[in-house]
Amino acid sequence: FSPDGALLATASKDRTARLWSAVSGECLRTSGHPREVRSVAFSPDGALLATASKDRTARLWSAVSGECLRTSGHPREVRSVAFSPDGA
Repeated sequence: FSPDGALLATASKDRTARLWSAVSGECLRTSGHPREVRSVAFSPDGALLATASKDRTARLWSAVSGECLRTSGHPREVRSVAFSPDGA
């Protein structure tokens, strides 16, 4: 869940991360990877969403616009992502 509880982020084998309204259950945004998305995490301020994928990347997304802001490649699949409490 986002820090304010308004959004829910999910990771899926269908190669997507989705943002949902926690109130209505409506899917608000879908972001993708070429392979399965393994993990999602909101930044402490809720402005960013990080995703981890079997495509060997971690991506940083704007939770507002859905724009991919950064992609980081890794030698193996990325299984998990997290933010530190200070947002780093």
